[in-house]
Amino acid sequence: MDRPPSGRVPLVVPEFGLGDVPVTVSLWLVPAGAAVLAGDRVLELVAGGVTIDLEAPVSGRLATQLVDEDDAVGAGTTVAEIETPPAGTAAARPAPEAPG
Repeated sequence: MDRPPSGRVPLVVPEFGLGDVPVTVSLWLVPAGAAVLAGDRVLELVAGGVTIDLEAPVSGRLATQLVDEDDAVGAGTTVAEIETPPAGTAAARPAPEAPG
């Protein structure tokens, strides 16, 4: 995934293929400011009585929560931003392979 120049990656509500079924922010699983790894569950959404986990698309720090629990959101809504380390920093480089 390409990073925006700001070093923040949006966490966006995907299209679930549920048509006009309302989607509600149920529970934040990660507080603002906390570290996340790509694939970590960040947020629970409820749509049509089904709970759906929204995962971090990248590793970094959950910089901002842009919606509150119980807010109604639609597909394409940015609900949070994950701050990633700048390219070229030690945190952005892969770990060296162990000698074999």
